[in-house]
Amino acid sequence: MPGAAIRRAKPADLPALADLLVEAVVGGASIGFLAGFATAEALAFWTARLATPGLVILVAHDADTLRGTVSLATDQPPNQPHRADVQKLIVAGAAQRRGVGRQLMAALEAEARRLGRMTLVLDTVPDSAAAMLYDSCGWTRIGSIADFALMPDGRKTATVIFAKWL
Repeated sequence: MPGAAIRRAKPADLPALADLLVEAVVGGASIGFLAGFATAEALAFWTARLATPGLVILVAHDADTLRGTVSLATDQPPNQPHRADVQKLIVAGAAQRRGVGRQLMAALEAEARRLGRMTLVLDTVPDSAAAMLYDSCGWTRIGSIADFALMPDGRKTATVIFAKWL
């Protein structure tokens, strides 16, 4: 799947984004939601995000199939116009370990540069596939916070904070 097309999300992507989010939560991803999360909630989540000023949502697709997404939150306080937060990197199970996450992160970094955002920050579960991806993409581990969030099944998990300077 290397070579998936990357572009900004549009309203027509909402059903596929909702399905992708539900798949990730059902698969155990700690991305802000607990087990029992339904498609209607996912659709409402993505609809609100698509309308959020200062949020860039990128999608990866091949043909008519959405393979992944990542978001860049650029709405920061006045003293942080150079910074952005990376949110919700999600790759469909069928596309994992095929370069889609790496493509999305490269496109996100290019978009951040274009927008003048030179300090990027994100967090993820330590020792996850996502953490390994960020390591391999040149991100710096800043530290971790114990009991930061809940996994979809309700277990507490730590998070590791990453940063990258473009």
